Amino acid sequence: MDKALSIVIPSFNEEQSVRAVVQEARETLERYGYAVEILVVDDGSTDKTAQAAQAGGARVIRHRRNRGYGASLKTGITAATYDIIAITDSDGTYPVKYLPAMLDELQRADMVVGARTGNEVHIPLIRRPAKFVLGKLANYVSGTHIPDLNSGLRVFRRDMVMPYFPILPNQFSFTTTITLAMLCDNYAVSYLPIDYHKRKGKSKIVPWDAGSFAILILRAAMLFRPLRVFLPIALLCFIYGIVKMIIDLTHDPNISASSIFGLLSALLLVLIGMLGDAIATRLGRFNPNAVIGVNPREFDELPQLEEEAPKATIRN
Repeated sequence: MDKALSIVIPSFNEEQSVRAVVQEARETLERYGYAVEILVVDDGSTDKTAQAAQAGGARVIRHRRNRGYGASLKTGITAATYDIIAITDSDGTYPVKYLPAMLDELQRADMVVGARTGNEVHIPLIRRPAKFVLGKLANYVSGTHIPDLNSGLRVFRRDMVMPYFPILPNQFSFTTTITLAMLCDNYAVSYLPIDYHKRKGKSKIVPWDAGSFAILILRAAMLFRPLRVFLPIALLCFIYGIVKMIIDLTHDPNISASSIFGLLSALLLVLIGMLGDAIATRLGRFNPNAVIGVNPREFDELPQLEEEAPKATIRN
């Protein structure tokens, strides 16, 4: 496996922590003989995030306005030098010490996710109920157990992810959507248990973001597994139609319009779901050339500092 990778770190107003994350990532991977490029995407920060990242030795790309977590990842993945991509957050929550093991696992998988199921996991209690419900919904849609749906620490090959750019959102649900998309398309996704530290500074995620995550999970289901959405609704309509018809026949020899409507709705929903499933199966994966959502006019790349951190050589 090529021992060279690009680490993409989206960052918005994280001047307190981004430099330490950049330095730790470089030192960890160079210790294992990797040639590493660290690319920080400053998503329109109003503080000194860009300067702190540069001081740590990162290559910095700056969005002219705040465009979102997912948009920053798209920018970084597109601009990265190497084909192996790692992503992590700039707030110090994800320990980059797990990256070497995740890169080793990538030899047997298409994407490796750091699942926050380790011994020290500090997820705020207010976010845990929504995380549990969304996880159950995602498990149902994908037909598999997902230990961590939206972990921000993962490694993958760029050519596996870029075909999905047209459907990947520009906000925090980027990781949720790419997880579901790759699982539904039968890519090999592996999970390695990791710890999750308390973040430095204030989180950008708010509790009502759970609604957006749920909508995007259903959207992914419509794109990849439409029958998993239509069949339960059709079943409810069918049960209603049958029960109402039985009640009608016990009181009157005529069948009511509502029972007929329920049965017809069930039939139509099944047919629509089957059509959607046939289209999803026939179209297959997205066209790798249809890369949408990355506009080079939307960002500026900062010049490199004169004194950069030394780059590791690639060992044989």
